[in-house]
Amino acid sequence: MANQTRPTTGNGKVCYLEIPASSVEESADFYKNVFGWNIRKRGDGATAFDDGVGEVSGAWVTGRKPIEGPGILIYIMVDDIHESIGKIKENNGSIVQEVGADAPEITARFKDPAGNILGLYQEPE
Repeated sequence: MANQTRPTTGNGKVCYLEIPASSVEESADFYKNVFGWNIRKRGDGATAFDDGVGEVSGAWVTGRKPIEGPGILIYIMVDDIHESIGKIKENNGSIVQEVGADAPEITARFKDPAGNILGLYQEPE
């Protein structure tokens, strides 16, 4: 956890994600390389992650269908959306919605190596 020793706690806070993966190792590498997530082994041996600021944790799960259609859409906050798009493409991901479709918000959507569709969000200057 980068900025704190413990995540913020509170009623209603999103705290844990299970992300479908066809290969846990490939997905862990993708999120580490693109977003700087901390990858770790849990006590039970499963590969887990902490997000870039240590506020949300989770793990990858196999045998579950990817998030690839309409429904809940999770956005990951980034400092530079164009730099993140480059890293996504370099790490076997693809862009499914370019920047500008949600203007004036600075967003894009991507598909990770397992086929999950997630969003990118950049705070306006």
